Amino acid sequence: MQYIHEYPAWPNFYWNMDRLAGQLAVVRHKQGLLLGRMNSLGFAVRAEAGLATLTFDVVKSSAIEGEKLDMAQVRSSLARKLGIDIGGLAPVNRHVEGIVEMMLDATQNYTKPLTAERLFGWHAALFPTGYDSIRRITVGAWRTPEAGPMQVVSGHIGHEKVHFEAPAAERLVQEMSRFLGWFNSPLELDPVLKAGIAQLWFVTIHPFEDGNGRIARAIADCALARADDCPQRFYSMSGRIERERKEYYDILEQTQKGDLDITSWLEWFLGCLDRAIDGADETLAAVFRKANVWQYANQFQLNERQRGVINRLLDGFEGKLTSGKYAKLAKCSADTALRDIRELVGFGILRQNAAGGRSTSYELAEAEGDIHPFSERKEY
Repeated sequence: MQYIHEYPAWPNFYWNMDRLAGQLAVVRHKQGLLLGRMNSLGFAVRAEAGLATLTFDVVKSSAIEGEKLDMAQVRSSLARKLGIDIGGLAPVNRHVEGIVEMMLDATQNYTKPLTAERLFGWHAALFPTGYDSIRRITVGAWRTPEAGPMQVVSGHIGHEKVHFEAPAAERLVQEMSRFLGWFNSPLELDPVLKAGIAQLWFVTIHPFEDGNGRIARAIADCALARADDCPQRFYSMSGRIERERKEYYDILEQTQKGDLDITSWLEWFLGCLDRAIDGADETLAAVFRKANVWQYANQFQLNERQRGVINRLLDGFEGKLTSGKYAKLAKCSADTALRDIRELVGFGILRQNAAGGRSTSYELAEAEGDIHPFSERKEY
């Protein structure tokens, strides 16, 4: 078996641009439309959309490797570091903090050169204790010969299948120097293609004992931020890869066991990115909904109690809203709560549910499409 990095011409990749040109044009067009759409929103909404996307991206990048992160911890860590008020922060462990720090450095500082020291910092942030899930590893440095061959293996002991073996540790200084020089150079290459090549190239070198997949995706996100020329992320490549995990590993293995023609890999990468951009509405649905509700509600003179309760309903309030629950949320009397609710119903912001009497409850009217201005607004 000859791996891609064992060819004499490595890493002189080549690809069929005729096969990629149409896909690339569609993806670049969709990127432009999405960024234009997001730039038409106010600063606060863009910040919240970026927070939602980054939270999803961080969680899903770890999920690809079989690691489950607490969404609330990730969101709290990101919000604090980005200076976004989310009305209550969850306690965050240092492992989550490290992963968040890596992703923020990759995307917020996308214009900075990618260096070995920067990658060492990312790796150290991923493994703050110096251990992976079961053993002590070399942290903040390339893997060493003493660690043995770096193989991607599946199956039970005695029946293992080797999917890939990375370059020997003795090659890493030269390999990474060449990769970083290429990544930082102003090549005549579309930055989206550069993102796809960078992810493949880095994960093939596999320079660390662990964490290579997550760091490869962070590098791709850095390159995509350069492509967008924007530190805020509004689509999640890792979220899409996690959905297509089997296909991702299949095309990766196929490419790493092939020759230097990486056309098929880039076709998959562009297709995955296309689907990630298409899926942005799904990831940002709650943000768009909130913006839509407030666009309509802001035409009325609402008091702080009413504004606070609307936000609670938008942020995942469980169950139906009653006058008693309103009074507790707004810290007001039952009479004041009922008066506020009647105003909101009159404005068309809340609607009363069918059950009456002691079971009388309310919900946001747009939940059932009752507020026409919400459904008529197509661009956010």
